[in-house]
Amino acid sequence: MEKATIQLETLSCPSCMQKIENAVKSLNGINQDSVKVLFNASKVKVDFHSDVIAINEIEKAIEDLGYSVLKSKVKPA
Repeated sequence: MEKATIQLETLSCPSCMQKIENAVKSLNGINQDSVKVLFNASKVKVDFHSDVIAINEIEKAIEDLGYSVLKSKVKPA
């Protein structure tokens, strides 16, 4: 299990948070209880199984919604 912090472009609306959270939670290999979208910080925090899903797949799911990922940090959980 690894922990990721994904920095996004500034989020402009609270409904964006819900869209991103739902998209990330729907991915295989995600610890659903760990998904947190921080509106004021424009960050997504998530724990995931790196043997099931890669960080770039999580980033792509967010980018497919139209949100830009600026950078990601991954560390062992």
